[in-house]
Amino acid sequence: MTIKPLGDRVVIKMIEMEDTTKSGIILTAAAKEKPQMAEIVAVGPGGIVEGKEVVMEVSVGDKVITSKYAGTEVKFDGQEYTILRQSDILAKVE
Repeated sequence: MTIKPLGDRVVIKMIEMEDTTKSGIILTAAAKEKPQMAEIVAVGPGGIVEGKEVVMEVSVGDKVITSKYAGTEVKFDGQEYTILRQSDILAKVE
């Protein structure tokens, strides 16, 4: 089974943050911020969403930066994913 998003939604998998800072300080789980960088796993077809034409500007494999608390977190086949609207993606990382 796979997750296939509908409309202008995308499925992302968050990229884990480092456990240490650049200066070598080890971070505890409580001190870590929620990651904002993710990899796109699946992309919906776009089309007419809420009366507007939506063209999908991202594709599978793109690395993106998302809004901090965007989307809905789901567990699927033992993995954690987030399903969110394309408009919650702030930028592509190239």
